[in-house]
Amino acid sequence: MRAPHGVPASREVPEQRRILAVLVFSQILSGAGLAAGITVGALLAEEMLGSTGLAGVPSALFTAGAALGAVGIGRLCRSHGRRPGLALGYAVGALGSLGVVVAAALGSALLLFVALLVYGAGTATNLMARYAGADLATPARRGRAVSTVLFATTLGAVVGPNLVALTGEVAHSWGIPRLAGPFLLAVAAFGAAAVALAALLRPDPLRLAEQLAAARDDGAAEGPADGDTGRTDASGHRLGVAVGTTVMVLTQLVMIAIMTMTPVHMQAHGHGTQAAGLVIALHVGAMFLPSPLTGLLVDRLGRRWIAGASGVTLAAAGSLAALAPPHSVPALAAALVLLGLGWNFGLVSGTALVIDALPPARRASGQGLVDVGIALAGAVGGMSSGLVVVLGGYRTLALAGGLLALAVVPVLGWAARRPAPARTAPAAPRTEAERT
Repeated sequence: MRAPHGVPASREVPEQRRILAVLVFSQILSGAGLAAGITVGALLAEEMLGSTGLAGVPSALFTAGAALGAVGIGRLCRSHGRRPGLALGYAVGALGSLGVVVAAALGSALLLFVALLVYGAGTATNLMARYAGADLATPARRGRAVSTVLFATTLGAVVGPNLVALTGEVAHSWGIPRLAGPFLLAVAAFGAAAVALAALLRPDPLRLAEQLAAARDDGAAEGPADGDTGRTDASGHRLGVAVGTTVMVLTQLVMIAIMTMTPVHMQAHGHGTQAAGLVIALHVGAMFLPSPLTGLLVDRLGRRWIAGASGVTLAAAGSLAALAPPHSVPALAAALVLLGLGWNFGLVSGTALVIDALPPARRASGQGLVDVGIALAGAVGGMSSGLVVVLGGYRTLALAGGLLALAVVPVLGWAARRPAPARTAPAAPRTEAERT
């Protein structure tokens, strides 16, 4: 039988183009909100708490909040679809951003910590939107679908850090600390993304994907890893999820740790917030801008090859950050660009591995749990980064992060040597009479 709308299983449904367009629009809006915590979160905490050792706390808090948000968003998407789950996630992120502004105005560290947890829901939603882009994609185009959504984040995420000075002046004119300015932008950015998704994300991509899967009598994961067209058994599915999650967890931990402390490191050596904002803007651009090429490579060369490249690239980033002269903005910028690129390789390839391994009926809840692991890794990276810098310096943090990223390579090697799981043969081609 044919899938709904008369579209064969090997072709994408016509709704996919509209779904991607709406997701791209919402990601452009939300990217500016995502950049707020990255750019000034550590500096705001250092200013309010008076301690460099605690500068990593904001990153840890909003990534912990992202973990909680991923659980809630995943469950909501599973029960009600992507549209209400993603829209509510952004709305909660806007509320958290407003809380950060109020906390800075009142000088309340306790309120700051609570608000940053809530703000994490917006960052979780920004990342989880990539799954919605792949709900209706064919296996051969999943990498590109994921990367299209990630790429859309680039504009807002790059513009946001470069508005640090401007938003800081706006905040100051309202009697609010300058470093809270980017969170004013986050309130508007996350709020606008929530409205856009609630109004425009129709039909719901996850619900339509489930209907298509049911019509095809396909309760198993329809997508292969690395171009294999056979279906794996349950152990193969678990292995795919485990490998993809490991890749994303390691890359997130390393990226968050080094990124969080780079503005603090720069400020300690005489650089202002404008220079730090430029470096972070380049870093965030490298996180998202290469996505179309990364998605193409993931689909053409294979998920695991690009995952391995992520570990090598992050190791190079850590080494360059450690060796870069503290007074050299170009050298630090180059290190942070490599850091963003390595993260991009890991996220796109790891996401494709996870999507390949999960059938539509289990996708939202499974993906939510995967993103919990990613968020917790970010929380660990953010929380530990300040302590490592205090105890051993920024160079130690960068070198340790680079070495840890290389662990991706043996994990992939181990997975490749695992015995191939039992597979069910692909269905025999149907005659024209059977198809109609």
